[in-house]
Amino acid sequence: MVDLHTHSNISDGDLSPELLIKEAANTGIRALALTDHDTIHGLDSAREAAKKENVDGKPFHFIPGIEININWSGLGPGGEFHLLGLGINSPTADFISSVEWLSRRREKRNREILDRMHEFNIEATWDELLEIAGVKNGYGSIGRPHFAALLIKHKVVKNVNQAFMRFLGVGKPLYVQKDGLNFEDAVSLIRKSGGIPILAHPISLFIAWGRLPDLVKKLQSMGLAGLEAWHPTAKPGSCRRLEALANDLGLYVTEGSDFHGSLRPDRRLGYSGKGRKISDTILEAIPELYDTRIG
Repeated sequence: MVDLHTHSNISDGDLSPELLIKEAANTGIRALALTDHDTIHGLDSAREAAKKENVDGKPFHFIPGIEININWSGLGPGGEFHLLGLGINSPTADFISSVEWLSRRREKRNREILDRMHEFNIEATWDELLEIAGVKNGYGSIGRPHFAALLIKHKVVKNVNQAFMRFLGVGKPLYVQKDGLNFEDAVSLIRKSGGIPILAHPISLFIAWGRLPDLVKKLQSMGLAGLEAWHPTAKPGSCRRLEALANDLGLYVTEGSDFHGSLRPDRRLGYSGKGRKISDTILEAIPELYDTRIG
């Protein structure tokens, strides 16, 4: 198995980069991409951990990555645009500067969400949030799953799903739009850093199927290289349609679990949906990422 979309506790997962690599290897995954939200702080730790692992007698293949929030007009109601950068082997100074800007904007957004919680008489504190997210000495990143855990701690909701349905989902009382990068700028930054730009979970765009092919063609003309056709949040029929669209346009097809750990227990490492293992063949079809050691 392989997995091209995962998160550690450097963003909104709950396993450290080192433990994520070990868990993947123990699961039988031979290649994994770490794609934390708007940060690459976990890549060095994951890379070093990967050097110590092997699966079936072959070296573990680590793919450094990122998931970047994109500003894009014309999304459907409640839509979000995330761009995966896979193979960020040589991040440029401009890449690092842009990611640091995103991090600062993310903190501003998080403080606004906390202020909104106070308006609902939920007396949570910034220190509580940092503790839940495992942020120490400024090292780490806070996301909505951490706010969900905070709501559970204060007995406002019973579980993560309820937290998003009632408070944190798009259009809900505690939702605050994230700042993102311009698409063409993000594509350029990813390419110049050695990576390939992939549209993450296209269903999250909330674009009607009739409009989606033209949008993807436009993005392709602007540098998009692939679609994450298979993702746990999409129904199998939708995934097949996305895979067919990618194949028709000559785009890469990728597949990931979007693993976060116990914060989203329905997502399993190495599976893009219930019972669907992510095969090595997904990676074999992407020469820019494929490592013959896993073959």
